[in-house]
Amino acid sequence: DVEYKVKESKELDKTAAELTADRSNVQAELDAVLEYLSKIEDECVAKPESYEQRKARREAELAGLKEALQTLESETALVQRGATHHTLRGSARRHAVLKA
Repeated sequence: DVEYKVKESKELDKTAAELTADRSNVQAELDAVLEYLSKIEDECVAKPESYEQRKARREAELAGLKEALQTLESETALVQRGATHHTLRGSARRHAVLKA
């Protein structure tokens, strides 16, 4: 009975040592994964814009839209001033330019 208990105790000590080693390996792997996760989150998680950044982006967008509108209005005015339409008999007729 004593021999059996000694043998069982040695087997349990061996198993405990193996499990401790396994746990330390798994913990090291978990630490590496968590470190990688924190790096990925820093790169991928959207950070809110500050008010100054939003304001600057909005002002730049408005300036671009105003410039585009001016360009379109000037090109439209040039096209409308030179517009002539031919009638069925071939004579040209000019249309008045309408401005709001």
